[in-house]
Amino acid sequence: MYSLNCFKAYDIRGIVPDELNPTLAYEIGRAYATIIDCKTVVIGHDIRLSGPDICQALAKGLIDSGVNVIDIGQCGTEEIYFAVPFFNADGGVCVTASHNPANYNGMKLVGQGSRPISGDSGLSAIKACIANQSFDSLQAPQSKGSYQQEQPRAFYIKKLLTFIDVDQIKPLKIVVNPGNGGAGAVIDAIEPFLPFEFIKVNFAPDGQFPNGVPNPLLVENRAVTRQAIIDHKADLGIAWDGDFDRCFFFDEHGEFIEGYYLVGLLASQLLKTNPNQNIIFDPRLYWNTEVAVKQAGGIGIKSKTGHAFIKERMRTENAIYGGEMSAHHYFRDFYFCDNGNIPWLLITELLCMSGKTLSQLVNQATSQFPCSGEINLTVNNSDKILKALSNKYANGACKVESIDGIGISFDQWRFNVRSSNTEPLLRVNVETRGDRTLLTEKTNELIAFIKLIN
Repeated sequence: MYSLNCFKAYDIRGIVPDELNPTLAYEIGRAYATIIDCKTVVIGHDIRLSGPDICQALAKGLIDSGVNVIDIGQCGTEEIYFAVPFFNADGGVCVTASHNPANYNGMKLVGQGSRPISGDSGLSAIKACIANQSFDSLQAPQSKGSYQQEQPRAFYIKKLLTFIDVDQIKPLKIVVNPGNGGAGAVIDAIEPFLPFEFIKVNFAPDGQFPNGVPNPLLVENRAVTRQAIIDHKADLGIAWDGDFDRCFFFDEHGEFIEGYYLVGLLASQLLKTNPNQNIIFDPRLYWNTEVAVKQAGGIGIKSKTGHAFIKERMRTENAIYGGEMSAHHYFRDFYFCDNGNIPWLLITELLCMSGKTLSQLVNQATSQFPCSGEINLTVNNSDKILKALSNKYANGACKVESIDGIGISFDQWRFNVRSSNTEPLLRVNVETRGDRTLLTEKTNELIAFIKLIN
């Protein structure tokens, strides 16, 4: 038994075994082969205990449908993104539930060139194929696909190192916290090529998550990284989610840096050697990004939030970089995909070349454009609330946007409120032009109004 409720807007994610199990994984393999034109598919799994069994069932479904499978074993989602073009494959699947609790698992699917397979680009059709049991007929045994195991990590490390000038890199002391997820394997593999001293925290991969869910957005998960930075007098700290396609930064004082400010920093760094390029960013918080991109000689373009939308817009605009405040960072030279290692490599390169600390690099942005960080509110009727917000705030506003949810800007402050694609939540973001008192006032005002309407 299984539930197709595990099919979400962008990926597959559910509780094991009730919502996702080897039986469903096998049928996902069959359905993928039915819907996606493919001869060879790369698969792999993160550190979750259920990963190997689900991955093997997925492989069997693909093989029984005549598809050749390349299994790269335990990996991160970004390593699937790399392996698909590396092996000239027609698609890939990473068995992962990212930052969800240990009893979850899921899948992130891509097609040729690591293009995302989301709801409107094949995922809904795969779900319908399973619901209707409308798979292509099983191939004759002699027509089954092949199975091979490969480990392209060494080649992946070479790819990562192309994003920086290694000769510019100087010794740094860096706290690295994979949260017992999979990022540690990449750190170990890249360590011999860089003059860094890595202070390793919660480093061993462990699908039981003995130190909590690998999600640095949870405030309670940040203390260990902060303390290690202070204890070791480190230059910065980095933490990842479970499948390490996102990374999060702490400055030399152990202070957590909102992902929003990294977007402007990374855009500026890339534009130094690639001027006049397009930069894509999401519309939740963007005042700082607009300024940073313009000052660096780039062209800023807003896009609807979500990896499928960002990647599509990046391809359309041939953008060199795309950034979301949620710590997803996308790179043209990485197949327009998100990556959790390229950002920290670029930031450490910036630290080495500028001679500044990380806090010095972000202090101006955080003081000029203080933000609330994303606030999630459980609601009953998001459409009703969004309409009420528009009625209350649109009159007298400088700008009203509907790129994603509702965005309303005034001279000194702005906000964005959007519905979650996967949960009954409203996501609220507020920023001001240097006024923290106004930030607190308007954030509280918005939250109170939403609760009143709800």
